[in-house]
Amino acid sequence: MTFPSLPFRTVAAMACAGFLFSAGHAAAQQMPGSAGPSDVGVVALQTTEVPYTVTLPGRAVAFEQTDIRPRVEGTIEEIVYIPGHPLEVGDVLYRIEGDSYEAELAAAEAAVAGAEASVTAAKATLERYQKLDGVGVTRESVETAEVSLMQAEADQRSAEAALRTAQLNLKRTEITSPIQGVADVSEVSVGALVTANQSDALTTVTRLDPIYVDLTESSARLLRVREQIDAGDLAQSDKLQIDLTLENGATYSAGGTLVSPGFSVSSTTGAVEFRIQFDNPDRKILPGMFLRANIQIGNRNAILVPQRATTRSASGDLTAFVVKDGKAKKVVLTEAGSYQNAWVVTEGVADGDALVVDGLRNLRDGAEVAPTSVTIDENGVVQSAAAQTPAAE
Repeated sequence: MTFPSLPFRTVAAMACAGFLFSAGHAAAQQMPGSAGPSDVGVVALQTTEVPYTVTLPGRAVAFEQTDIRPRVEGTIEEIVYIPGHPLEVGDVLYRIEGDSYEAELAAAEAAVAGAEASVTAAKATLERYQKLDGVGVTRESVETAEVSLMQAEADQRSAEAALRTAQLNLKRTEITSPIQGVADVSEVSVGALVTANQSDALTTVTRLDPIYVDLTESSARLLRVREQIDAGDLAQSDKLQIDLTLENGATYSAGGTLVSPGFSVSSTTGAVEFRIQFDNPDRKILPGMFLRANIQIGNRNAILVPQRATTRSASGDLTAFVVKDGKAKKVVLTEAGSYQNAWVVTEGVADGDALVVDGLRNLRDGAEVAPTSVTIDENGVVQSAAAQTPAAE
């Protein structure tokens, strides 16, 4: 059979179409589904002892703080202290005009001298009457002399008490600091008239070193911690390790001591308050300052899973991939908080599991993988394990 001859252009177009068909068929045979296993970086998980730390809100409270008020009436004669400068117990803060109290003291001393003289005279009279009892003096006169002596002795004790009061009043014209610390700016000036035990304070003295921090914890979490300790899941430390985070984010690691563990639960908040004492030599912590306390209660055995290797599902489950029999397996993790850059995982993975930490993009459950051992530094950067091994000499 004879075929009609075709134009050259028609033959070329047919040849090109055949080539494209062959190429498309070959490309279809090389779709991703038939590609080789995906390269992933893995780390071997292992159970380790992890510190159990809780973070609690707190507020600083002065170790000691007292309002200074006068105990006698008078005019402020001198303000001795300098606001903000350190004070010791007994340092003079104010002086009140004391002329009238010096006069009262002199009068009280004279009254005591007169009372002593009266006692001496009454004793002499009684002794003389006792010698003459029944001879020239009646028994009634002796008894009267005895009563006079007792009255004179009572008057002497009263005069001595008045003298002590006058001495105290004169001493109280110098108002001193009852505690160690620093004093605030004075609320009065020289020449001001003050009264004994007035409601308005002259100034306030505060001791800043050491300082208290009052913390608040929910009673529910306290019960959970006790359950973990009783079950043996949490090994309690002999001494609490407590660090503070200041308002500027800085860490204050002076170390705290538990003062009051808290013995009651608030009926409104359901929380327990307890007090921690910190050394504060540089006065970095001031009363009223809000802080966060990081308290290490103890240690527990758990597996640390790097946070970069996990994701949260729409339902809130924490998931990760491990390598099983050359395939990626998606697992759901149960976490109990975090430590540094890792989740503290109690369920979902086991000792020795190969956790996928690199090559997670587009990774699917059941996909074939080619694992390579890697490491993660403290900044969360993945590095090849081979690169960390020193070369053989």
